[in-house]
Amino acid sequence: MDEQTERRWRRKAVRLHLRGWPSRLILRQIPRSRRWLSKWLRRFHRRGWPGLRSQSRRPHRLAHAYPPATRAVVLRARRVLEQRPIGLIGPRAIHAELRAWSLPTPLPSLATIKRILHHARCRQSAPPPAARYYPWPTATDRYVLQALDWTERYLPGGSKVYAFHTIDVQSRAIKQTIGPDKRITTVRRHLLAAWTRLGRPDGLQMDNDAAFCGGYKVRRVFSEIVRRCRDLGIEPIFIPVGEAQRNGVVEQLNGLWSHSFWRRQHFATLAEVAAASPAFEAWYMQQYEPPGLAGQTPAHASRSRPAARLTAQQGRRLPQDLPITVGRLHFIRLVDPDGRIRLLNESWRVGKRWAGRYVWATVSTHRRQLRIYYRAAARAPLHLLKSWAYPLAEAVAPLAPEYRRPYQRRRMSTML
Repeated sequence: MDEQTERRWRRKAVRLHLRGWPSRLILRQIPRSRRWLSKWLRRFHRRGWPGLRSQSRRPHRLAHAYPPATRAVVLRARRVLEQRPIGLIGPRAIHAELRAWSLPTPLPSLATIKRILHHARCRQSAPPPAARYYPWPTATDRYVLQALDWTERYLPGGSKVYAFHTIDVQSRAIKQTIGPDKRITTVRRHLLAAWTRLGRPDGLQMDNDAAFCGGYKVRRVFSEIVRRCRDLGIEPIFIPVGEAQRNGVVEQLNGLWSHSFWRRQHFATLAEVAAASPAFEAWYMQQYEPPGLAGQTPAHASRSRPAARLTAQQGRRLPQDLPITVGRLHFIRLVDPDGRIRLLNESWRVGKRWAGRYVWATVSTHRRQLRIYYRAAARAPLHLLKSWAYPLAEAVAPLAPEYRRPYQRRRMSTML
């Protein structure tokens, strides 16, 4: 019952009481208990008519209230983190900082730290939205998957800085390079540095940027990045057009770099950014604990993962003019309302019944074949929807023996 109705019953009970009515007669007029009547009569005799208002049921003392010393040490850790040129300042970072301090008192939980920050009105980032099913390529011990992306920022005067990031999806180990542009030569330099540091993956996931896919005009184009990947036995995987969130693991890394590095320092030149970049990599690898690693740092998580690193000798032997090499490249696409998808600047009809659903398209250069697959859910069977011949205008070269991998390692557990 609402507060207004309740207060009307209380005032009526008091008026009848003041007229001298006994309790048993009052309760015949008001559908309440004797205990209820005694409570509000006592409240009236103590406080008068204002005493008939309902009081807050909030407890006077909180059973799990944190002591002032805990609040002080949490906020002190927050201030310490804010003064550092690189790093995060959220609840997890504060929790890790307090662990390093070896406090004599019990360490506050993450929930307690979040409450203290909330009461102190310290800004925290919102949780990411939940995602619906999507045919993600899955990184496993047998299938090493990396993700590639770049982000840009402006220097005083209007010149741009490009930060290129490659991340190992399973161990979260990264390689970053800083460049003045996103031309093919800059992307190539970054990838060679990444594969020297992190090792050559089985698959490289990226978006449909012109520097990666080869542009949007030439039909059936194989970019230098695609050819470079295939020459080293790496399978390119392109996410859907216009859906950057599908490369979320490296998009989150871009945001982390911005919050923990770029916004916390002032840079006047590209050279200053490049000189400070190793400090961010060192902090990330040695101190940062990414979600999903159960409290491990990327450096610790990557110790048990063997890496097929690109050697300096192999790097010097890489050809400048790259052929199309034997292997596969993959495209995850959303079927449009007409039942079609586009890849490599061509349109392919899948069927209107699949409109609004994601499909997985694989080009096999050695078979000169395009296949379209669909899976309704993670545990649903895989269906081959379409298969077409895919002629190429140039010869397909064999893969060098040193870059070949067992067939089992080339199979992705998500789709193929």
